[in-house]
Amino acid sequence: MEPRTALLALLLSTALLSPSPAFASSSLPAPMLATRFHDSGDLSTWLVSEKLDGVRARWDGRRLLTRNGDPIDAPGWFTAGWPAQAIDGELWIAHGRFQQVSDLVRALRPDEAGWRTVRFMAFDLPGNAGAFSQRANRLRSLVAQANAPQLHAIAQTSMNSRAALDARLHAVVAAGGEGLMLHRANAHYRGGRSDDLRKYKPADDAEARVVGYRPGQGKYAGMVGALLVEDAHGRRFALGSGLSDAERRHPPRQGQWVTFRYNGLTAKGTPRFARYLRVRGELPRARD
Repeated sequence: MEPRTALLALLLSTALLSPSPAFASSSLPAPMLATRFHDSGDLSTWLVSEKLDGVRARWDGRRLLTRNGDPIDAPGWFTAGWPAQAIDGELWIAHGRFQQVSDLVRALRPDEAGWRTVRFMAFDLPGNAGAFSQRANRLRSLVAQANAPQLHAIAQTSMNSRAALDARLHAVVAAGGEGLMLHRANAHYRGGRSDDLRKYKPADDAEARVVGYRPGQGKYAGMVGALLVEDAHGRRFALGSGLSDAERRHPPRQGQWVTFRYNGLTAKGTPRFARYLRVRGELPRARD
């Protein structure tokens, strides 16, 4: 055998024999993204869970990634014993603690003490070919077998009427939650925006980029009165409501993306009753 042929054969045999992770990040399908909920008829064909105000993350079988695919530098003990299967989930601490989770994810060095308060709330298996009801059952089994303190499966329940669904939404919001997620029980995982996954909240939210500031007046003199922002559709408007005094003194910098909440659109097509919610941890490639 010629030297070059022998070398190629050796490289091929090494590649075939070398172990590979169960799910490399390159093999993960694009994340499944929700559409807005509207009356879907028979609600018994859906499974419902709470929409958590955390940071969307993905476990590829060996490491944590952001929704956009960037590595998350979590401590090794945080993911110890997790299944070698891809998992979609939310890094979460508690209601109203989004900024703390976001700061931990973006930190240059892992904050060991801070990460001990975080849980990975798992809700799907993107690499599993089954229907969502089957994936949810499999996920619960994997989490139970792993017995890892930071890994939890989000509870999925059935709702048989709109009245029951609305009562659940009211209870979640009253407890400080954002809203609900509805998964079509017989749907397969499909990356991108999907009507098989819907979010049900009392208000909408979106992202916009800070392009300037409006000076404060009266008690806000010397501080920022409002952020001037531009959303993904090129619409420019002000965000004043929702800013704390600390944020008015040290506002998000220009070019930074922020999340805002609103109630429909005005006659001019701009977000109605827009109010600042928080700094967005990473530039949004697609809304969640």
